[in-house]
Amino acid sequence: MFVHPQFDPIAIHLGTFGIHWYGLMYLLGFLAFLALGKYQITHRRWHGWTMQMLDDALFFGALGVIIGGRLGYVMFYQLSYFTSHPTEIFAVWQGGMSFHGGFLGVLVAMWLFGRKYPQNWLKTMDFVAPLVPIGLGAGRMGNFINAELWGRVTNAPYGMIFPKVDTALRHPSQLYEFALEGVLLFLILWIYAAKPRATGTISALFLIGYGSFRFIVEYTREPDDYLGLLSMGLSMGQWLSLPMILIGVVMFALCNKKRGF
Repeated sequence: MFVHPQFDPIAIHLGTFGIHWYGLMYLLGFLAFLALGKYQITHRRWHGWTMQMLDDALFFGALGVIIGGRLGYVMFYQLSYFTSHPTEIFAVWQGGMSFHGGFLGVLVAMWLFGRKYPQNWLKTMDFVAPLVPIGLGAGRMGNFINAELWGRVTNAPYGMIFPKVDTALRHPSQLYEFALEGVLLFLILWIYAAKPRATGTISALFLIGYGSFRFIVEYTREPDDYLGLLSMGLSMGQWLSLPMILIGVVMFALCNKKRGF
């Protein structure tokens, strides 16, 4: 049995202002994107990217993550509330971001990025996909530090008490997601992308990997109290992950059959 340390959500206090751990996790994700992207440009030259392209991709991608993540949270999770309180849609400092919304935002952002550079959209996503999981893992660590998105009640010996919630033993589901969506997904994609692959297959593997890991972990994660479990006993996160898995499997098969580089 473990007890959550109840970290101070503010990492650095600056008088009346403060730098939050969650903000630092976003920064870590962006820095990892740049560092890994520079490695690919230097050591995996078949992508044909330049440092300027990487910087621009980060700019477009960051906008996609923030705007898409917020709008996804609004539409997928609390549409009725924000319909009644439209001005709070922009209050991102109050929390509320959706991975699936951020993912869609990045897809649009990379399409806009492709308008600036004569780059095939799928090839762009193949370059970007291995750079993303470290940021996802950092975000899950931010969730753990903030003691949010906690797990369901469990009798497992590795269960954790989250004092801000109750005294029940719960799955530390944020750490499961860190391990699967962050560390393991990164290793799978990074190793697979170490040599030239058929266009679209790296992106497809990302869809399959993230969708599958998220679907599995959702069985240990407490459903949002304002949604609960939906049809067939699945959570919103699981329903949003299923299309990712299906599209990823079809993409992987079709792209490998085509074998375009």
